[in-house]
Amino acid sequence: MPQIVVDMHIQAPADRVWRTVVDIERYPESMSSVRWVELLEPGEETRRSRWSITLKGSILEWEERETLDHAERVMSFQQLSGDMELFEGAWRVTEEPGGRTHVALTIDFEIGIPLLAQMLNPVAQRSLKENCTEMLEGIERDALAAR
Repeated sequence: MPQIVVDMHIQAPADRVWRTVVDIERYPESMSSVRWVELLEPGEETRRSRWSITLKGSILEWEERETLDHAERVMSFQQLSGDMELFEGAWRVTEEPGGRTHVALTIDFEIGIPLLAQMLNPVAQRSLKENCTEMLEGIERDALAAR
């Protein structure tokens, strides 16, 4: 199963970065690949949302369940339905010395076309990694702007 891991150090307090990460409805404002996010069932510990992103000119849509661990600053997600066979992962926000924060996004996915997986997985992995990097850059911009 392909995995994507992207991370970044942000010069902002961990609590501010965490608030930015969990505020998914704002993602389309600062992330051009995120077309829209709809919070279907809000909640403090678990919630359900629907997503639409652009991935190399194609539209990818899914519905996911998110589990939020505010004490550990981890938001894990798991696709409930959508365009991929499997799409799950987690955001992790870790406080660092000097008011810096480390934020990491990990995604595991399966396209769901076994005969084409060897050819499609590397392409999808590269494209998803680019999207994830753009998402982290959006998190950084929003966290720094929230001073």
